[in-house]
Amino acid sequence: MTTSSPWRATVLTLFPEMFPGPLGVSLAGRALAGGLWELEARDIRASATDRHRSVDDTPAGGGPGMVLRADVLAAAIDAAAISPDRPKLLMSPRGRPLTQARVVELAEGPGPLIVCGRFEGVDQRVIDGRGLEEVSIGDYVLSGGEIAALALIDACVRLLPGVMGKEASGTEESFSEGLLEYPQYTRPQLFEGAPIPETLTSGDHAKVAAWRRAQSEALTAARRPDLWAKIPAKAPNRAGRQKTPKNKTDG
Repeated sequence: MTTSSPWRATVLTLFPEMFPGPLGVSLAGRALAGGLWELEARDIRASATDRHRSVDDTPAGGGPGMVLRADVLAAAIDAAAISPDRPKLLMSPRGRPLTQARVVELAEGPGPLIVCGRFEGVDQRVIDGRGLEEVSIGDYVLSGGEIAALALIDACVRLLPGVMGKEASGTEESFSEGLLEYPQYTRPQLFEGAPIPETLTSGDHAKVAAWRRAQSEALTAARRPDLWAKIPAKAPNRAGRQKTPKNKTDG
């Protein structure tokens, strides 16, 4: 990504009015207004050729629902005229799961073109012919790809230089090291009988770091065994950290 060209998200959708949506407020919205990134929402229907502006048709082989036509979607992708170095994504429940590592890669690049599917899906020929990378944000089905695209863009934008107030905010959080984030606390010191763990108010930075690491490991082992299995056995504090952490004490 060059300094002369802001990170850019180009979204192909049947509902461009859904953008920027939540991306127009808070950190992402201020960064968008400040020119730290750019957003272009393009209407797929603008590439339809018949008088009814049809974008879908019945699935070959029969079955319920409708499928986005290859010719219309391909024309919409071509009309976006993105540079070859920009990835082309299709939000799809059958895609590879979106990970923080992939988000970092996308944030460090020039920005993706994102296709938001609708109906029963997209004609496979345009997926193959235009080299679309299918991406999933979870094992569930949405009405369309727009909400998934908003989530992906937000995850990327917050990592762009100048968007977050403190650069450390992007490194000490869930998935930054393959672990879930440790529990967070702030004032008041005592809330409904529960105190802030003493270690966090001790002023001993080494002890705080060790406590946070142990908590992250315990949470990951308890809640995300799939992630925990990928942590090298030599990682500090791994042995014996299989229980859910106690948030009210230092235990």
